[in-house]
Amino acid sequence: MKRTLSFLLPAAAMLLAACGGANDRPSFPDFQEMADPAAAFADWSAAGDTPCASFVTTDRRFGKSQLPDVEPRTACRLMAWRGERVSAQLLVWSAQPVERLVCTAGVLTSDEGRLPESAVRTRFVRYVMSDEFACGCCKRKPQDFAAVLTADMLDERPSMALEACTVRPVWITVDVPQDAAPGLYRTPVTVACDGDEQRLELAVEVTGRTLPAPSEWRYHLDLWQHPAAVARVEGTEMWSDAHFEALVPYMQLLADAGQKVVTTTLNKDPWNNQCFDSYADMIIWTKKADGSWSYDYTVFDRWVELMMDLGIDHTINCYSMLPWNNELHYRDDVTGCFADVTADPGTPAFEELWVPFLTDFTGHLREKGWLGRTNIAMDERSPEEMTDALDLLRKTAPELGIAMADNKNSYLSYPFVNSVCVKVCDRVPPQHIAGRRAQGFVTTYYVCCSDRFPNMFTFSDPAEAVYAGWYTAACGYDGFLRWAYNSWVEEPLTDSRFRTFPAGDTYIVYPGARSSVRFERLVEGIQDAEKISILKKEFTAAGTPEAASRFGQLEALLSGFAIVTPEANWQDRLSEAKRKLNELS
Repeated sequence: MKRTLSFLLPAAAMLLAACGGANDRPSFPDFQEMADPAAAFADWSAAGDTPCASFVTTDRRFGKSQLPDVEPRTACRLMAWRGERVSAQLLVWSAQPVERLVCTAGVLTSDEGRLPESAVRTRFVRYVMSDEFACGCCKRKPQDFAAVLTADMLDERPSMALEACTVRPVWITVDVPQDAAPGLYRTPVTVACDGDEQRLELAVEVTGRTLPAPSEWRYHLDLWQHPAAVARVEGTEMWSDAHFEALVPYMQLLADAGQKVVTTTLNKDPWNNQCFDSYADMIIWTKKADGSWSYDYTVFDRWVELMMDLGIDHTINCYSMLPWNNELHYRDDVTGCFADVTADPGTPAFEELWVPFLTDFTGHLREKGWLGRTNIAMDERSPEEMTDALDLLRKTAPELGIAMADNKNSYLSYPFVNSVCVKVCDRVPPQHIAGRRAQGFVTTYYVCCSDRFPNMFTFSDPAEAVYAGWYTAACGYDGFLRWAYNSWVEEPLTDSRFRTFPAGDTYIVYPGARSSVRFERLVEGIQDAEKISILKKEFTAAGTPEAASRFGQLEALLSGFAIVTPEANWQDRLSEAKRKLNELS
């Protein structure tokens, strides 16, 4: 049974408001988008005198200052399982300024009934500054890379102004209830420009299939959280009640995507301050005058409990016995100050620091009932360091699980590691995945700043986030990892560029618990992978010639998505595969 924590109540009320329907929206503070570098080259001579609105593909980002080259569409039809989230994109553009642009969607109704008003949300897509892949993981100065203003953030505002000769995308999301009656649902979508209205129509065909709740999805999603970044953008004291309250809507958004893993830290920032915000301690180590140790788990416990109350309760990954600079710190009980120490794996210092902690930590986890779901996690460490650390870990705390993000293709050296995540370019053979799964082990893949495709930079094609889910299914992986859910840059609302990574690499949602085009499409791909998993299991269990034929068709659909070098028409192939997947269901 999930606990109810009193500090969650105010934030939970805020969250319910944020998830309300078109007439129940919070008012977010506005901000100024950065100037579009492409504006100087825009040509609006072919534009008419009145604002235009049209449904457009969700696979494309439209430039803010470019006259759209689209065939006007006043209707859009989507297909969804019950329990599925589906999206559409609407584009509004005008050569003349519009002081107040309002986009609303009505209630989806059919002959069988109606969906709740809250099932449909319309959000303006905001523009942030981005750059280019170029050298991937490398030091970056903005002036050395092409700058592009890109449509990504979803902002739930009641209205916006539309500058002359600009475009404003609108993202429409439909959350189909699990108990919805199958049928074709329709609703008008109204675009009002200073009171002058245009009417379009959204239709959603709801099938008889049902997608489980996100907490029940098989897909192992692991987006690394960064609580300290939330404290900075929300202006709260680290680990205060206000900080924990502020964390709730961000982590609820993640839970609703099917997140399985809680990201925690064991000691000093495991990644050696590679982000704009350092990771703050969750466990305070104290060395007493007699040389013994004590450990304060207050923050660690509260953070894990918050996540579990939101439904993210499958796995706790603890970083790390191998921080990137092998540096730890502790509080000296005599001086009251923190001391920094270097503890290289295989040295006496390493053992002297880690053995008492691992012993105490195991006991604490057992008391909390978390021991069976907790992993000591290592990220991109050398085989030599891994061997020394794992030898000590298995000897000292054999009940703890182990997780590793492997960029050395060395996972075969550690067949006992229960959670292995490899780089997208380092394929794990299907037989190895099957063998690990038979032991109850998890095998996933990850992308980061070094991976051009498929990725989720702010300049990436939106469909790449969907491709990530199909790649998971095509390769037989259990899920997907990405190193940062919310490691925000200095000004994340307007400028997604960072000093060492391609733009957007450090976060996929925005301050204010705002979603993004990338995040919505990632969830779309996860839902597709979940459908594929459900159908495969069903076809296999049926054991009929028809089921075998459908299984074969499903395998044929997947065969083209196990590659990381995109073909010229990959978006079209993905769209067709999604259509056929719904047909097979």
